[in-house]
Amino acid sequence: MGKEIPADFFVTKLNEAKVHFERALDCKHTDFDDLYPYMIEHPQFFWYKRYVAWSELLTVVKLCKELDVAWEAQFTEQQVDYIEKRVMSSKVLDYWFETNDSREHVG
Repeated sequence: MGKEIPADFFVTKLNEAKVHFERALDCKHTDFDDLYPYMIEHPQFFWYKRYVAWSELLTVVKLCKELDVAWEAQFTEQQVDYIEKRVMSSKVLDYWFETNDSREHVG
């Protein structure tokens, strides 16, 4: 085991998990589609897909925290807040891509 894993490995994995979650939010193809092709026929498929991607993202963030690897720089302030709260709420699904500027204009 004695091999050190470089911090940039975790930053790369964090970015991959972020992209995976964002692709799931946008209903784009992810590894989940290949793992469970029969699920596409089920109405809850996209919910499961997003849940799996969110769980993966939280797991990588948890590892980064435990190893003192800076992770926040990959995300907006609002996204950091969502991740810290850990719950994938409808707010996370609806506003993940929103910036502070664009959110102020939403009526």
